[in-house]
Amino acid sequence: MKLFQKLLLAPAALGLMAPVAASAADLNVAGVRQYTSSEEQVTSITQFSDVKPTDWAYQALSNLIERYGCVAGYPNGTYKGGQAMTRYEAAALLNACLDRVTEVTDEVKRLVKEFEKELAVLKGRVDSLEAKVGELEATQFSTTTKLKGIATFVLGGTSFTGTYDNRYYAATADTPAYWNTNYGATTFNYDVRLSFDTSFTGKDLLRTTLRAGNFKGANASAYGATALTGLEAGFEEPAGDNVIGVDRLFYSFPMGSELIISAGPRVSIDDPGMVGIWPSIYPSDTVLDFFTIAGSPTAYNKATIGGGIGFVYSPKFIKGLNFSQNYVSAGAHTGKPTTGGVMTTGAASSAVTQLAYTSDNTPVIGGSYAIAAAYNFSQNQTPASSTPLAEIAGNAGANSVALSGYWKPASVGLIPSISWGASTTSYKTMGVAYNTVTSTWYTGLQWDDAFIKGNAAGMAVGQAPFVTYGSAQIGCTKLCAPNDSNYLWEWWYKFQVTDNITVTPALYYISNFRGELGKTAVNPSKNADFNAFGALIKTTFKF
Repeated sequence: MKLFQKLLLAPAALGLMAPVAASAADLNVAGVRQYTSSEEQVTSITQFSDVKPTDWAYQALSNLIERYGCVAGYPNGTYKGGQAMTRYEAAALLNACLDRVTEVTDEVKRLVKEFEKELAVLKGRVDSLEAKVGELEATQFSTTTKLKGIATFVLGGTSFTGTYDNRYYAATADTPAYWNTNYGATTFNYDVRLSFDTSFTGKDLLRTTLRAGNFKGANASAYGATALTGLEAGFEEPAGDNVIGVDRLFYSFPMGSELIISAGPRVSIDDPGMVGIWPSIYPSDTVLDFFTIAGSPTAYNKATIGGGIGFVYSPKFIKGLNFSQNYVSAGAHTGKPTTGGVMTTGAASSAVTQLAYTSDNTPVIGGSYAIAAAYNFSQNQTPASSTPLAEIAGNAGANSVALSGYWKPASVGLIPSISWGASTTSYKTMGVAYNTVTSTWYTGLQWDDAFIKGNAAGMAVGQAPFVTYGSAQIGCTKLCAPNDSNYLWEWWYKFQVTDNITVTPALYYISNFRGELGKTAVNPSKNADFNAFGALIKTTFKF
């Protein structure tokens, strides 16, 4: 009788699964652990999809399962009885089952002696692993916390070009002359984030993120000079260059199997537990910040970071559907009602309601409704806002409706994934008897494994929020026909140098960069034609 048949028929063997490969030289620890995992133990032979009553070992295997219960299967419900295994693996499985055997027969003794050498090697390896695990536990950073880091280097610059009529413009921040003078140099900037993710139950998350950078908004870098040229990685603490601050501090936890709640003193609407889905898979490597917010910078306003709370509800009766609601106040830590607090009219706050649906076979769609109270949407305060909104500083409130989604092909090839989004926002302006309405949209294309597996390429086009109604244009004392719009383009290619390092060269172009402020209504024949062109190389380190 063959050796593996003796092992299977002998009660002591119990969990041996397949023919033994006589030429095997080592132990597949991962395979043995997967197979002998208590989570995969079976109670009936009918649980194996690939074991039939006509198989020669069917009855013997059934007896082993019912008498000893140490026969296991694979996560996909198979037994894989015809798969080869090494002698070390056979010994490991024999060793796992010996504790369940109550009767030591001559056959059991013979089998133990047969695998005596392999069992000794196995025991030595287990002892060594236990020692290493003990050493790691004694010296590890934390048993509950993992440290994740992202460091980003950006080398590049932006060129501002155009014409203007100096009879109507002085040399101020609104003139092309000012921009050409102050933002023409190539710069080298950085952004670094350190996140401490802590879990107490395995399903909850306490996140603490420290962040620093030197993308100064005043004059240091063109990437922080205005919202439209701002990068997603273009960060700096309000206190200045190279200052480390607490960027995130929140706690997310489940309430049953359908509800997730998040809350914290430093949270944003795009953090876990605040929105059901992020309705965009563009881009895999960020460039302009405008293209990272699903075409809706007013609805998904990442600039509002502060004290907040949110929940995501995913009902079981409709798989893929989820509903979320959140509220964030940037001035939650301030006790003065006119400028801060929670649920006050003076706080710079926003609330987003989202209804989203995801499926393996259909496009992902997310619709949202957002309210912002007493928030200044000016270009230098809110990332990816349009220049014309600088005229609407100190809004009493804004209401946004957005629809975004994406589609991804089943296989990688010439057809890219497509992400899209659009929104419209109505502002009730303080001191003005009419509303202002803006619109925005974008489309992003991304090719995964472009040319080389692991690399990616992408491009996007869109319009930042542009005024469509009620613009208080320069020189206007009443409602004027909006003279505003600008287009943004970006192109990039991501090189996956290693699992932890990527290098991404990118180009971008923005037409009519200053929007309505670039087109004076005083003398339409002397309009300014003001554009921006940029190039950069971004290197990202993840650890």
